[in-house]
Amino acid sequence: MRVLITGGAGFIGSHVADLVAADGHDVVVLDALLPQAHGAGAPEWTAGHEFVRGDVRDADVVRGLLGGVDVVCHQAAMVGHGVDPFDAPDYAAHNDVGTAVLLAEMHRGGVGRLVLAGSMVVYGEGRYDCAEHGVVRPGPRARADVEAGVFEPRCPVCARELVPGLVPEDAPLDPRSTYAATKLAQEHLASAWARQTGGSVWSLRYHNVYGARMPFGTPYAGVASIFRSALERGEAPRVMEDGRQRRDFVHVSDVAAANLAALTTPVDGFAAANVCSGEPHTVGALARELARAMDGPEPQVVGGARPGDVRHVVADPAFARERLGFRARTSFAEGVAAFATDPLRSPVG
Repeated sequence: MRVLITGGAGFIGSHVADLVAADGHDVVVLDALLPQAHGAGAPEWTAGHEFVRGDVRDADVVRGLLGGVDVVCHQAAMVGHGVDPFDAPDYAAHNDVGTAVLLAEMHRGGVGRLVLAGSMVVYGEGRYDCAEHGVVRPGPRARADVEAGVFEPRCPVCARELVPGLVPEDAPLDPRSTYAATKLAQEHLASAWARQTGGSVWSLRYHNVYGARMPFGTPYAGVASIFRSALERGEAPRVMEDGRQRRDFVHVSDVAAANLAALTTPVDGFAAANVCSGEPHTVGALARELARAMDGPEPQVVGGARPGDVRHVVADPAFARERLGFRARTSFAEGVAAFATDPLRSPVG
């Protein structure tokens, strides 16, 4: 099987490329090497693959790479929470225009299978239960509540504090940041393409991915990288809210395994699957474990929240287990201990 991996020089994409090649498949990597995530040149781990530096928005480049390709693994994206709304045009251009160009060229070239790097951010808040009203969807948290240290969402009917649970793939989708909106738009584009062409799409909704090759020293990095960057400077990690917000931290090696499973598992039309560890932890616990592993200062809980931040989002792993045979193998303790010394990358801009 010949696989085109867009964004294949990046954090997650490079691990996918390595694993797919190790499984005996022919890999071609396309990557624009965006400065938010890369140094000046191609990273050393691209040397083992057929590598093309180019932009997925360039139809001519994409068209030239699709010959003989059986399936596309679309990892290329501008990621992270971003800086402010001025980022919106770049997010839309890289994530949505890029996906639209790729899908059009796949149709032109007769390539009918796609594995998409989705994201849990499409859910907004996770699943919540009210003791009286059952499953409910809380609205955005009021700024006044956050400033007063009231972080838990409340029932929109009775204002009781809610109990967070596991969010399944059929939960309502409610993106609450520019990045999240563009990731949901990618899914809509891919789903429409599948219906129009008879193609097939797995959208893998990654939860909080961490591990070797993460970029650091950038506002576009994930929280694990931001904490480690602080610790390497000798500073305490700064934990927002009260540190008790829950996430599912999944190791990049497991995410690569989920991609390999999706690349080799047929699906009719469009399907989305949570890619998670099934082992939820708080953001504060991540900061503490990483500080301990790096022999650094204790984290500082600073309160507040960024606009668009959600309180809890923890995944239900059942669908990926049943349909893809995917189970995460790296425990939280093992993964965080390794991450303390994993090689990372400094961006150039």
